[in-house]
Amino acid sequence: MEKIKVGIIGTGGISAVHAAGYSALDNTVIHSVCDINEQRVNDFAKKHGVQNIYTDYMKMLKKHDLDAVSICTPNHLHAQMSIDALKAGCHVLCEKPMAINATQAVMMQKAADESKKLLMIGFVRRFGNDAGIVKDYIDNGFFGDIYYTKVSYLRRNGCPGGWFSSKAESGGGPLIDLGVHVIDLACYLMGNYEVHSVFGSTFSHLGRMDHIKQSKAYSSADSGVIFDVEDLTCAMIRFKNGAVLFVDTSFSLNIKKDSGVIELFGTKAGARIDPGLEIFSAINDYMVDIKPAGDNSLSFSGLFENEIAHFIECVEKGTECKSPASDGVKLMKIIDAIYLSAEERREIIL
Repeated sequence: MEKIKVGIIGTGGISAVHAAGYSALDNTVIHSVCDINEQRVNDFAKKHGVQNIYTDYMKMLKKHDLDAVSICTPNHLHAQMSIDALKAGCHVLCEKPMAINATQAVMMQKAADESKKLLMIGFVRRFGNDAGIVKDYIDNGFFGDIYYTKVSYLRRNGCPGGWFSSKAESGGGPLIDLGVHVIDLACYLMGNYEVHSVFGSTFSHLGRMDHIKQSKAYSSADSGVIFDVEDLTCAMIRFKNGAVLFVDTSFSLNIKKDSGVIELFGTKAGARIDPGLEIFSAINDYMVDIKPAGDNSLSFSGLFENEIAHFIECVEKGTECKSPASDGVKLMKIIDAIYLSAEERREIIL
């Protein structure tokens, strides 16, 4: 059987896990790779055994009859590259965030609809073992109605640097980089409720933090490179059914240590992922804390492989996509509304 031919556009850090995911599949081959940095794309191709190398993605799309493409570039390039790949007849897996604003996201979904090709968004947390367990409990009614969720993704000194600190290239700071992960996971687990309104605030008090002398878990923004994204975002999202989601996310914040916590509260039970999963409920009129047996902590081993395998299954078999473009559009509308709310200091009605 002929293998599914995949192209990868962008060979920065995230592309390595895409390559590993495709390489793990017997029915898929990484046929072509592209990056504007010639040295980097050559190194990537050599490491992953890719024969066709490009520095112009349009030439790659025109020359080869590719079945699918991964978009692994900076955020501001996602929309046009995805649209071009869809028009070229490729199914597309676009890294998160879908785009830098909702207007671009809507254009991307329109291109997917018109081309009748799949546009999947890289909401990788949906493919975690922890999310799978919680989703099983929720779908079987164990939690009842989930009416309140709190999510945090906080770093003490953790701007990745480079284009991540430029609003023009990234679309924003920790909200659009880190917040998308936990907001999307919360919305996915809650059942993708329709959003009613958003109230948010952003803060830019700590900045680059170049003065810090200790070694850092993440690289600070490069000296001399523009740094115009927020340090911290906090927001409340109210859904049409009355449920509420609260989120806070930071690159720089005076806290003891980095953290990432998901908390869900339902009428029958609640849960906390931190990173292990615990469930809280009442049995026989006694409050109980439940830890599902086995490995229930988020494991990054296999996380992206699960996502890539699902994408290829959707391409090959027409399986219903677990993270469709329509969900990406909804999330971009939420992010736009949070930034607008912070700017205008008012609630935004969606």
